[in-house]
Amino acid sequence: MNHPRRRWLQALACAALPWPLTAPATPHGAPHGPRPRIALIIDDLGHGLEAGLRTVRLPGRITVSVLPHTPHAVRLAEAARQVDQEVMLHLPMQPSVPGVPVGPGGIYLDTQRAELRETLDRALASVPHVLGVNNHMGSGVTRHPGLMLWLMEELADRQPLYWVDSRTTAETVAEQKALALQVPALRRDVFLDHEATPVAVARQFARLQVIAQARGSAVGIGHPYPVTLEFLERALPQLAAAGFELVTPGVLLGVGATV
Repeated sequence: MNHPRRRWLQALACAALPWPLTAPATPHGAPHGPRPRIALIIDDLGHGLEAGLRTVRLPGRITVSVLPHTPHAVRLAEAARQVDQEVMLHLPMQPSVPGVPVGPGGIYLDTQRAELRETLDRALASVPHVLGVNNHMGSGVTRHPGLMLWLMEELADRQPLYWVDSRTTAETVAEQKALALQVPALRRDVFLDHEATPVAVARQFARLQVIAQARGSAVGIGHPYPVTLEFLERALPQLAAAGFELVTPGVLLGVGATV
């Protein structure tokens, strides 16, 4: 028989609910085994101050990924640190579509080895308290073995920095190269708001929980859109009652020291 929490998650994944409901209690009111863990990363912080501060103040321990060289990068990273939210560098990378601007601090298909090192150094210097790195866009760069090897060599030299592959393309080799060089690495399982509507965000959040239940942990990525923040403000306080633990990528990887 399926466990009651699994049946609830399966039903939730198929439903268009505005936010998740509390999972039914297991027999005798106790959770069955270790609680599934969810790491939630909110990308693209640094441009909008109000949305960034609202993100930092989300209930529960989330992770904020901050774009380098943006107007509010330092303030938002400092604010996150003050409330024990984990900080990542959201490193811009060239997508597969030509001519799309990636913003300052970007890695491109024609970036050379020394230039990549300098770009990464400047990007890290622009965002305090960074513990990990994930890619902003990058469907072109993350499938390039040579560039990803160079990047992971740099991260390996800067331990305990970890890597989260945003998986903006199924052809990415970023996680593979990270693990080959013993860089602590995870991959994104779910984008919450690729379609930024309440129904779509709720459905993706339910899917994230289904994956965490099945595997023991899952990584979700969202953005500081009003619809996403409104949903998470309501949904995150319900996770513990539903039997889940909200953690950071660093916790999942056992990386505890900040840089």
